[in-house]
Amino acid sequence: MDNSVTMDKLVALCKGRGFVFPGSDIYGGLANSWDYGPLGVELKENIRREWWRFFVQESENSVGLDAGILMHPTVWEASGHVGGFQDPLMDCKACKTRHRADHLIEGSSKGKVNADGWPHEQLQTFIDDKKIVCPNCGKRDWTPIRDFKLMFQTSRGVTEDGSSTLYLRPETAQGQFVNFLNVQRSMRLKLPFGIGQVGKAFRNEITPGNFVFRTLEFEQMEHQFFCRAEGSDKHYLQYKKKIWDFYAERLGIDPKNMRYHDHEKLVFYAKAAVDMEYNFCFGWKEINGTHHRGIHDLTQHAKFSGKPQEYIDPITNEKITPAVIESSIGLTRAILVVLHDAYREEKLGDGETRVVLKLKHSIAPYKVAVLPLQKKDLTDKAREVYRSLSKHFMVTYDDTASIGKRYRRQDEIGTPFCVTVDYDTLNDKCVTVRDRDSMKQERVAIDQLVSYFGKKF
Repeated sequence: MDNSVTMDKLVALCKGRGFVFPGSDIYGGLANSWDYGPLGVELKENIRREWWRFFVQESENSVGLDAGILMHPTVWEASGHVGGFQDPLMDCKACKTRHRADHLIEGSSKGKVNADGWPHEQLQTFIDDKKIVCPNCGKRDWTPIRDFKLMFQTSRGVTEDGSSTLYLRPETAQGQFVNFLNVQRSMRLKLPFGIGQVGKAFRNEITPGNFVFRTLEFEQMEHQFFCRAEGSDKHYLQYKKKIWDFYAERLGIDPKNMRYHDHEKLVFYAKAAVDMEYNFCFGWKEINGTHHRGIHDLTQHAKFSGKPQEYIDPITNEKITPAVIESSIGLTRAILVVLHDAYREEKLGDGETRVVLKLKHSIAPYKVAVLPLQKKDLTDKAREVYRSLSKHFMVTYDDTASIGKRYRRQDEIGTPFCVTVDYDTLNDKCVTVRDRDSMKQERVAIDQLVSYFGKKF
């Protein structure tokens, strides 16, 4: 991890340069909610495209889905969310802040103790025995642990009785499970096959979020791989490696900042589970979950719907309830990983320091910045270059301030290349191309720019 990066620096850069803004900012904000600005939208879309290519487009026998946010309420009974989706919370009586009991334990032990899934009694005993204090005010005056429901609840129709209750989905996976047979039959898929989906999910998070790491609404990129239970372990191991390759190769994350964390405690139906973790400036945190879910999900939906969720082998007519291997990534969390990993502060030869986002070219918001050396006499030619490039790449145009300041501005937002139009351009029909990472410059003919950048990207 680059020691120069801090959350305060990232938040300031994101707001100042148009990546991420606080939600409802002019009204004082809404905790754990964020809006994505012009550059954030581009970065998010580029990461989404890379995931889709890697998990759907380039994966044999894999297709996509876009299921609804609102689903039949029984879906969430079958999934276990209605009865068991809650956090163990404690209030500090002194400063009125609210905290997750398992996170208090993890924080006080500096990550050495993972209390996720502990029963209330065990959590309470540990907090009492270790005399854990409030991280906000330093006092130890806690309320008893209480369950806090994480699903947002709404109602349908003109009345608010129990029959009209609906929920904003807390995950996208259930849409893939309930559409398993629709997808399989309509696309004539044979086991094994995958269904990928990117979409919004909502959780009633009240704990501190570390910027966009934990938010009220977020986007998930989830891939469910349906296979025979026999031999499913090999698919699980393949997906474990697959997520490492996605972060390292497709998003350009430094492998030194990543690690696996295999689950020691599993939910009753799971066969195996592993988290991919990243070394943020606030510690190692989960950025992906890969789960061997067995046949639990389809079995549950068959039970609650009364409709068998079985694959019929076209050759043997055997009825099979497939096992599921799940890969789940928070898209908004992936944005934080990418920004955190790319942030650099570099000392230059003239004694100055430049801030640069060394984003992988394929996910950088802008691929090229077109900069006229001066507005006078060069604007028309620079605009001509901009228009020709913008048909092929995401390009920005900047003619404000000195050329040095404009270079620094593009470095800060991670633009891989700057194209400078100068007075020589009017005669030799060439421009100066500057590389973000090396800062080296070379002259390139205008009519060669598209092929030049095509090779670079």
